[in-house]
Amino acid sequence: MSKKGIILSGMRPTGRLHLGHQNVLNNWVELQDEYQCFFFIANWHALTTGWEEAKFIRQNTLEMVADWLASGLDPEKSVIFAQSDVIEHAELHLIFSMITPLSWLERVPTYKDQIQKFGAMGKDINTYGFLGYPLLQAADILMYKATAVPVGEDQFPHVELTREVARRFNNLFKPVFPEPQAVVHKKIATLPGVDGAKMSKSYGNVISIGADPDEIKKNVNLMVTDPARIRKTDPGHPEVCVVHKFHGVYNAPQLSELEAQCRAGSIGCVACKKQLAIALEQAQGPIRERRNEILSKKGYLEEILQDGAARARAVARKTMEEVREAVFG
Repeated sequence: MSKKGIILSGMRPTGRLHLGHQNVLNNWVELQDEYQCFFFIANWHALTTGWEEAKFIRQNTLEMVADWLASGLDPEKSVIFAQSDVIEHAELHLIFSMITPLSWLERVPTYKDQIQKFGAMGKDINTYGFLGYPLLQAADILMYKATAVPVGEDQFPHVELTREVARRFNNLFKPVFPEPQAVVHKKIATLPGVDGAKMSKSYGNVISIGADPDEIKKNVNLMVTDPARIRKTDPGHPEVCVVHKFHGVYNAPQLSELEAQCRAGSIGCVACKKQLAIALEQAQGPIRERRNEILSKKGYLEEILQDGAARARAVARKTMEEVREAVFG
């Protein structure tokens, strides 16, 4: 089957993936049958906000690849590699930095937002690396002449910057790069953390991909429910309940019935949580088993990354030959 185009996407190895990442991975699994896919571990990007935790990046990388494979990514279908294993990314980033106006980077919406967010946490990220990370992203994408980039809606500005950089390079030198299009992740209900806030490792409110039964049970029991419901016979308001949102994703066939029972006060929060824990275990159990099997194979993940890096470098070398010829003649 002919492919629709080329896709590049990645994740930063900052710790175990959680259920908030599952939607992205499910999309990747589908896309790898439709596109030529390059999926990379963005370990240089991890340094932009976590350079002081660099010693954990290697182990986080292996854990992340295990999560990817357990969730359905296939190294026979997709190129899976670590960013730092393809040094050409840094070279292309350097060349782009010579022709990209500073104002383009300063206007990226997430730049000032993240500066404020991390500043409030007592973390200083006023570095060149953080300012320039969208440009490094552009180099990541354009290196493989990606025609599409799967993103959430909040990432549109990054793809647009990449398109502008490609356009500027092509106009200044020679037409080397295509202008990639954003492919929006298929919509499912966004899962909150167990406390109702955004699911985030830094908030400690996550459930890991492939979580064991004890972690699932513990975190489901911590989920915030309808605060106005005092007794289990009180009518509930499922739209404000974290448990209800998870049922919508992991127990959809039973959702209407559970919602009706909640509103009627005929099912209590404890019983509702028990049903959710069962549904989550049914979904995560097979992923956990695959993940444990993958991790038990000594050297297997390293082989996946070495093979992926070799395949990625073969493409990157050709791109950089074109770039150098375009710039220097």
